[in-house]
Amino acid sequence: MGVWDRGVFHRVGVGGVLVRYEKLPSDRCLFFDVDDVEITEDVRKLKQKLPHSKQFCFLDKGAIKKDEKCGENLKLSKWYLSTLSDVEEVKMVITMVPIWATTIMFWTVYAQVTTFSVSQATTMDRHIGKSFLIPPGSLTLFFVGSILLTVPVYDRVIVPLAKRYLKHPQGLSPLQRIGIGLVLSTLAMAAAALTEIKRLHVARSHGLVNDPSKVVPISVFWLVPQFFFVGSGEAFTYIGQLDFFLRECPKGMKTMSTGLFLSTLSLGFFFSSLLVTIVHKVTGDKDPWLADNLNQGKLYNFYWLLTVLSVLNIGLYLLGARWYVYKEHRICKEGIELEQD
Repeated sequence: MGVWDRGVFHRVGVGGVLVRYEKLPSDRCLFFDVDDVEITEDVRKLKQKLPHSKQFCFLDKGAIKKDEKCGENLKLSKWYLSTLSDVEEVKMVITMVPIWATTIMFWTVYAQVTTFSVSQATTMDRHIGKSFLIPPGSLTLFFVGSILLTVPVYDRVIVPLAKRYLKHPQGLSPLQRIGIGLVLSTLAMAAAALTEIKRLHVARSHGLVNDPSKVVPISVFWLVPQFFFVGSGEAFTYIGQLDFFLRECPKGMKTMSTGLFLSTLSLGFFFSSLLVTIVHKVTGDKDPWLADNLNQGKLYNFYWLLTVLSVLNIGLYLLGARWYVYKEHRICKEGIELEQD
């Protein structure tokens, strides 16, 4: 069972600073680890022993024994001394940072689709038949529809095929699911840019550029692809993120896993607002991308900007995913039995 140790980051940091001039010993028994904790009630004693990794080896200094010989236990008074497993827990969190950071972009795209796409809808023909008018805000229903469509397709089609060809017990790993979600969000921005170009072309051909009160004679259903791509992407990214953080967070930090996941949502919306502010400042009032009258703006350029940023973000994500080693693989490779939650 995982044990929450609030002092692990502090202990690893302080321990590393206190022995920062020490050389890393080659003998593993000169490091303090779970087996060396003398008092059974010590939270460090209750942790799962983790395999030693070569990443961020400078952090290992926080677990160097001082004045003790191999095989001797240390007393609880050595509060500042972290175990190698403590150090490995901190390393785990650090290696998750690139994945955490590159998933923020998905929620930035999500925020834009829920705002500017609705603004686009207000200028378009929203009639179904002669009398029924679709409220602009209700277009987010396509988010729900795409998720409801994607989940069964994933379970019934994608998972069996992935199990067969990729030999993964879950079909797709959490990182693969997140990656698919990021690709779909990029396609959403490209589709949004093309749709906006089409909408502006129709508006100009009908002389409606300077008359925002008039409806542009183009069906609002042209916006469906961007809603569909983001909604499908959410089905992959949301579940992939949640699974990744819950699985990969050290057992002593499980309460932090949900916080890491939710922080990507909030930072995504924050970055969305920041990006809009920057674009307003840079493009100015003479040739604005995000004008109050969308027919006079260049919203498509903003969507292309998000497309480019998303492509760059996918590149960074792939580097982080390639570098990342799943906790389960590391533990099993060392022959250590993985504790169940």
